[in-house]
Amino acid sequence: MADTAGLTRRTGLRTVTAAAVGVPLIGALRASSAVRVPSAEEESPPRAAAVPPLEVMTFNLRFPSTKEPHSWTARRPAMRALLRAAAPHVIGTQEGEPPQLRDIEADLGPHYDWIGTGRGGGDDESMAVFYDTRRLAPVEHAHFWLSDTPEVRGSNTWGGAHPRMVTWVRFRDLGAAGRRFCLLNTHLDNAGRYARERAAAMIAERVASFDPGLPLLVTGDFNTPARRGTIHDTLLDGGLVDTWDAAERRGPAYGTFHAYRGPQPGGDRIDWILATPGVTVHRAWVDTFSLDGRYPSDHLPVCASVSLG
Repeated sequence: MADTAGLTRRTGLRTVTAAAVGVPLIGALRASSAVRVPSAEEESPPRAAAVPPLEVMTFNLRFPSTKEPHSWTARRPAMRALLRAAAPHVIGTQEGEPPQLRDIEADLGPHYDWIGTGRGGGDDESMAVFYDTRRLAPVEHAHFWLSDTPEVRGSNTWGGAHPRMVTWVRFRDLGAAGRRFCLLNTHLDNAGRYARERAAAMIAERVASFDPGLPLLVTGDFNTPARRGTIHDTLLDGGLVDTWDAAERRGPAYGTFHAYRGPQPGGDRIDWILATPGVTVHRAWVDTFSLDGRYPSDHLPVCASVSLG
């Protein structure tokens, strides 16, 4: 999947210098810090009158452990079946490592591509964003680290257990006559409350720096329950809404980290999809799919069907 020439095989994205640090990608794209399409793509066509909803998913994949009974080899068929049945247009993933991400790409089929880079600067866990190329086309993407030195890949200055980061992509929605929107995908620290608080504040600041005329989505595993503590409040105070709360319809509430025990009704929702207020949320739900009793991950994916406004 990686292209040593630094270009995607589909879109021919070119590098734009936005930072001095090189950020190697482990998915479809390789760039320094931001990548965009040629200027001929800059003008968005008029919006279509009727736009099918955009199907969004956030999913902590669980890294590809070899330990049984929940090795990646054992879980992969269930992951394949879940993703093919759900067929989201865009998936913000967490914990995926390169071989696992390539497996998922193969299992999703030829109409999906992905963007991501290792959080430690190598071939390690990624905040990879998968997207359906029939519906979405990336215009620009970049990565930043949740630290005092956000442009330094692998940086970790707030005492977190691991380096943490954000991968963001600006897309053209081909189903909405080229309407642009941004998606930010993240995974906050599992051990350090202070690291999570600082990370949430940085994400809120970055959200405020994007073009306010563009809809924006944030997907992630936030390692803290919604509506409890400062993390959720910080992001909502930063101008976002929780799609679960904003949804016209929603499925049953389950804890999204289940440790392979299956759905836990009324449990903590630590995986969220957030959005700017102009996004209409038709439905939000937690996907509880399993295959012959096998769950694809120790997390359940959270899904939202939205219109970008």
